Amino acid sequence: MASCKIFVPYGAVGLGCTDEAFEAGLKMNPDIISSDAGSTDSGPYYLGTGKGKYATAAVKRDLRRMILGSRKLDIPMAIGSAGTCGSDFGVDETARLCQEILKENGLHARIVKIYSQQDTSVMKARFMEGRIHALEGAPEIDEGTFDSCSNIVALSGVEPFQKALREGADIVICGRATDTAVIAAYPLMKGCDPASCWHAAKTVECGGVCTSAGLQGGAFVELDEKGFTVRAVAPGSTVSPYSVSAHMLYENADPIHLTEPGVRIDTSDSRYVQTTSTSVRVEGTRIEYTPYTMKLEGSGPVGYQTISIVGIRDRAIMAYPMAWIDDVVRQGMEKLETMGIARDNYSIDVKPYGYNAVSGRPVPDGYVPNEIGVLLTVTARLMG
Repeated sequence: MASCKIFVPYGAVGLGCTDEAFEAGLKMNPDIISSDAGSTDSGPYYLGTGKGKYATAAVKRDLRRMILGSRKLDIPMAIGSAGTCGSDFGVDETARLCQEILKENGLHARIVKIYSQQDTSVMKARFMEGRIHALEGAPEIDEGTFDSCSNIVALSGVEPFQKALREGADIVICGRATDTAVIAAYPLMKGCDPASCWHAAKTVECGGVCTSAGLQGGAFVELDEKGFTVRAVAPGSTVSPYSVSAHMLYENADPIHLTEPGVRIDTSDSRYVQTTSTSVRVEGTRIEYTPYTMKLEGSGPVGYQTISIVGIRDRAIMAYPMAWIDDVVRQGMEKLETMGIARDNYSIDVKPYGYNAVSGRPVPDGYVPNEIGVLLTVTARLMG
């Protein structure tokens, strides 16, 4: 009978999980360790620059645990949307960190890199051929849309992951991919129920969010030919039919249906059964095969943002702090005007913070006696 066990330790590589949760997940003897590593939640900046959101040290920490764990169990591991946005740079940087970790620990592994960044000129040509169109509800696009993007990525489905795994990859690092593809790929290869593979992947895509432990708890899923079982990982955590079924609401316009490259699942008749306090069994999900399409994401510069943090301890200024702040804003606007930048092309947001040296209370608007410090956050943004 076909079966597959998957450990999903993180909601995204770089967000982490507890050491106890990770070790508990390994003890469940998974067949693969899989994790998404990216998101558009933080906005278009990361795709526009091609760089990652999470600190390198945090990403390396999470990768180290995955590599050491997978090598210990002699199983593969897979990463989707490397480097937050899934750019070619993100893939290469993740591979570099993996190579560092392997070298530092005297280990060897076959790394396969999958790129999903697209050539702008090719995408523009495909658009002119009528093969690319705007998503429903999204702004209309034209030929100039592609020229305005510094980076364009396509969200991969399961196929590149499967090819890499079939060819013996120990570590698969993919550029932008759907959050579910990195998880659904392996059980689909193993002959598990296709509808359940996608439904299970959607459920555990954010790691422990489908359990009582939250992001730091990790998640474990077992699949077979009839359905799947979600298990809580972190010691003391639980999972319920509510927490499992509710994840279909997350980042999904339709809580019943899920659309992925080439497939659409229907959970109308899915049955969620509490088997233990730490496990829920799901069966009855249906699947429909659709024309294969891939979502494109593009981003480019539209302006500039500057955040400055300034500490003021001058007693003369602090006698009338708001008057000084207003004067700084006025002079800044005058300088922008002399540079030929019109007022409607930017915004300035000034937020004073501080404390009263005597009372320890936050600074209210206006003058506060005995004030010795104030923190200013100045934000200027040119609109594109």
